[in-house]
Amino acid sequence: MDLIGYGAFFLTTALIFSLVTLGLNLQWGLTGLFNVGLAGFVAIGAYTSALLTTPDDAARLGGFGLPILVGWAGAMVVGGIAAALTGMATLRLRSDYLAITTFGVAVVVQLVALNAQKLTGGPFGIGFIPRPFGSLAETPLLFNLSNLAVVGAVTLIAYLALEHLSRSPWGRVLKALREDERAAISLGKSARFYRVQAFAVGGAIMALAGALQAHFTGFIAPDNYLPILTFQVWVMLIVGGSGSNLGAVIGSILVWGIWAGSGTLTSVLFAPEQQARAASLQIVAIGVMLCVILLIRPNGLFGDRPRRPRFGKREKAAAIKSSSGS
Repeated sequence: MDLIGYGAFFLTTALIFSLVTLGLNLQWGLTGLFNVGLAGFVAIGAYTSALLTTPDDAARLGGFGLPILVGWAGAMVVGGIAAALTGMATLRLRSDYLAITTFGVAVVVQLVALNAQKLTGGPFGIGFIPRPFGSLAETPLLFNLSNLAVVGAVTLIAYLALEHLSRSPWGRVLKALREDERAAISLGKSARFYRVQAFAVGGAIMALAGALQAHFTGFIAPDNYLPILTFQVWVMLIVGGSGSNLGAVIGSILVWGIWAGSGTLTSVLFAPEQQARAASLQIVAIGVMLCVILLIRPNGLFGDRPRRPRFGKREKAAAIKSSSGS
């Protein structure tokens, strides 16, 4: 029973990462926007939902005690607006310049969360965040299974919605902008308008993931949104396959499994006084896995394979005929 409960806890955490990866896949895999500031949008969603749903606290602002669903909706709205504003200010930049700018946005969000103690609780974070099925907390198995069902349903809805969007005319415009911006613009499409939309929708999904994580754990702090989060999610997308929503989900589960497994292994193999240093082996394990997968499948597990021209009998006959004729 304990193993089932841990499995449910593991899958819930992995699916929350899957939501973040799905948002990144919309921005990078579908549109080609190099966002390395996703930890900031996850933090915005977590803090927004926490401030809306926690009970009143004299030590800080917020604490409106609203329902959890209102907190999740508010997180998506605020995260989407923040992403749209960031997009309008930065999407004229390209590649590495856009990456540096979005990374700066994430650092600013993390520093505000760390220092705005009257709003975010500062380094002490925000506690007493209401948890779905909190009454089942004394029964870990039922609590973890219930949360898995909720997070799984939200992830499934987001996955199906993104699959529909990627096949819609809107999604085809985003792919066109990614592949050949000048050709898309020549057809009357506004590159900046569509990119801001994609950036905003991706940011809203990341913020929703942050809100889910906040309510699942019941506590958030600025240390939860360090750059290592961005590294993890990018590895998940690369392993699963950029441009594939299914790859984003499977890659998240696989990478999180290796991350959690390597952490458990280091705690068993190393003495307590050495575990702080041994924790860096988690990054080493992820790096080795990433290198192996990219060597075997350069486009990820579910990424698009490059099409090779078929050269069958008819093509061979035509080639021989043309060479003999010349």
